[in-house]
Amino acid sequence: MNKVVLMGRLTRDPDVRYTSGENTMAVARYTLAVDRRRSRSNADGQTADFISCVAFGKSGEFAEKYLHKGTKICLSGRIQTGSYTNKDGVKVYTTDVVVEDQEFAESKNAQTSGPDYSGYPDSRQSAPAQRPSSSSSEKPSGTVDGFMNIPDGIDEELPFA
Repeated sequence: MNKVVLMGRLTRDPDVRYTSGENTMAVARYTLAVDRRRSRSNADGQTADFISCVAFGKSGEFAEKYLHKGTKICLSGRIQTGSYTNKDGVKVYTTDVVVEDQEFAESKNAQTSGPDYSGYPDSRQSAPAQRPSSSSSEKPSGTVDGFMNIPDGIDEELPFA
């Protein structure tokens, strides 16, 4: 079985190109920085792996529209190896993760206004999330029976349908 699950941050905006021909398809390439767990033997060494990822079709279009440098995502896919001969006649070997599924790993609020989590996930201190009051008399404004009211016509803005 060839299955990979990764969580990390994009190191730069995705490079998106479209295939030529009758049925064009988006091909998005990006690099994901995936933190390593700290170990005593590697305390001062490299702290992340930089994984090359490629997304085709709808996944590539999603990457083009919604992903950018610093976005934290979780993806699943498969490892694909290949090779080519460069201009100098040297054979170059490649390893990529072909993305099958990708999703955001944090809210947009956390990306823009939250603390910088570029370090190790285990080293940050975060306060536990506050649960809303369970009292039925206290409902946030704009809700019906505890559900948020979503206005009509917003479907085009959502990354899923």
